[in-house]
Amino acid sequence: MLDVVFIMLIFFIVTASFIEEAGIEVDRPAAVSAQQKQSTRILVAVSADDQVWIAGRQADPRAVRREIERQLAASPHGGLVVQADARSSAKAVAAVLDAARAAGIADVSLSTRRR
Repeated sequence: MLDVVFIMLIFFIVTASFIEEAGIEVDRPAAVSAQQKQSTRILVAVSADDQVWIAGRQADPRAVRREIERQLAASPHGGLVVQADARSSAKAVAAVLDAARAAGIADVSLSTRRR
């Protein structure tokens, strides 16, 4: 009986999907056309004061591309989602989007909340 419990435990651990976190909570802008995205592997957050967070750590603005490339090497399938705060500047968001495209990610999305 104990063997069955351990096998079930291993099964649930292996098949569990882990939720990726960008590192900070942002106030995403609302959009009528917001849709659920299924194939996200990399989350990047841009805070209200234009700080960039990747995989739970604050990233140096000059090293965003390098950090995205490192995340892409760890999980090559799926896209990148930018969670930008509604008060963040367009310049900071554009820099992240540009770094993602330069890193070779074709599937880049901007996270919004449904209105």
